[in-house]
Amino acid sequence: MRDLLSDFGPEPSDPDPVRRAQIQMQRPQAKRFYTEVGTRNEDEAVAILLDGRGVKTPAKRPLRLPTADAAELVASEWRAQGETIDPATMPMTRLANTAIDAVAEQIDAVFEDIVRYAGNDLLCYHAESPQELVERQARQWGPVIDWVASSHGARFILAAGIVHQAQPQAAIDAFAGALDKYRTPFELAALHVVTTLTGSAILTLAFAEGFLSTPEVWALAHLDEDWTEEQWGVDEEAQARRAKRFEEMDAAARLFRAVRAAA
Repeated sequence: MRDLLSDFGPEPSDPDPVRRAQIQMQRPQAKRFYTEVGTRNEDEAVAILLDGRGVKTPAKRPLRLPTADAAELVASEWRAQGETIDPATMPMTRLANTAIDAVAEQIDAVFEDIVRYAGNDLLCYHAESPQELVERQARQWGPVIDWVASSHGARFILAAGIVHQAQPQAAIDAFAGALDKYRTPFELAALHVVTTLTGSAILTLAFAEGFLSTPEVWALAHLDEDWTEEQWGVDEEAQARRAKRFEEMDAAARLFRAVRAAA
């Protein structure tokens, strides 16, 4: 498959293996060299095939997904390519490569990175003013804080303003215990994307557990930004960047659900 798949792979200069696997290298787009895209069961997983040949990750590992539904999501990206192959339009392929080439080798580090977000979570820092924003945060973020406490025993402390508030170790441990059921390469790869794009491990867990939908998570993560735009108007460039980030998160969320479907 020549050097094509390096477009979906790691940036050698970045020391973080997860970050390397997420960065799309800026190279000229390659011409589409295949006709048929299919899948095949292999070793309790589902491989992606191009003209009957298995696809490899940038690290030369077989591109295999845990479930048929997940494999079909990746296969559909390959089918959707035109005369040239644009890795920017294939977020699920990039995420699958991340799971196989990076997360699988450092699963504990990725897990702990998500847990660290819980120690400084977006939902735990409320505004001091104006009152309308304070009330909106309490009204919309409060139920999620209450849910993680009642469902998982993770009782986080809320802070007003931006001064760091250390969280009780018991809350962090309870959160980690709830997250532990998702300690697989594909699930953690997807949840890590959700966490980094929202700034909230609590929202990520609420999504994983089905308490919140993808659009609900995204809206809660941007509550402050939306309020600011209501007061001062919309920044079109910022909105365009936000839309691209949502596409990335939505792809991660869809792949996560497809993997979890068999759980």
